[in-house]
Amino acid sequence: MKILTALVIALLTFSSALASTPSARELQFDRDVEPALKKQMTDDLAFIGNVKGEKSTPLHQKIFGKVEGATYSEWFGSRIFSVGKNSCGSANAVACVIPFMDSNKMWVTKNYTQFDHPQIARVSVIFHEARHSEVQNGNWSHATCPRPFQDENGNDIKSIWTGAVLAGQPACDVTPYGSYGSATIFLKNIAMNCQNCTEKVRADADLFGTDQLGRVIDAKAKAAMKADFGTKRSARIRTAQLQ
Repeated sequence: MKILTALVIALLTFSSALASTPSARELQFDRDVEPALKKQMTDDLAFIGNVKGEKSTPLHQKIFGKVEGATYSEWFGSRIFSVGKNSCGSANAVACVIPFMDSNKMWVTKNYTQFDHPQIARVSVIFHEARHSEVQNGNWSHATCPRPFQDENGNDIKSIWTGAVLAGQPACDVTPYGSYGSATIFLKNIAMNCQNCTEKVRADADLFGTDQLGRVIDAKAKAAMKADFGTKRSARIRTAQLQ
């Protein structure tokens, strides 16, 4: 009887420990977060939580794991516990994590809601911010974009989200593992490997992934990422969408 009682207590303790793990937390929203925003973000997380894929690239495997809804849900849920509203210190900011306030809280600005962007793009933003929650990795600080910061045609590179010019701004990366780098790898893997995504979702992921790749300014890092997910495959996805 004593042994049985001890086993029951042990099981209850184990169950309680599982319930309190970060991945099992329900995302909390501040009172000033509008119901529409809360629903949008909840729906976005439900969408990515149902993704199915067979393959993933090596960098994706290292950062996230498999291209799989349960993996994504656990990855995000173990990093971001709550959401609030904040200006994030810039009129051009979309969202942020403020480590000295709470490394596991994500803040969104009006730019997150006032622009009509695809669902997979919104998911990439909150995954970007989740990467900033990693205190053990110095919160993956941004790198400063060069000045000038132009594309191959000599045009200023701008934010695909707000249209802001990025030259001289802390809005770039020098590693595949940073917030922009990891968001790129996430998006490209959705484009290539999501089995139950629509062609529209895959094309959106490829488009925004290509844009985010432009924020990686270190040549070796960018080359490693291109080798990881392959640029030819991305080109085929864009061509198929146009046909």
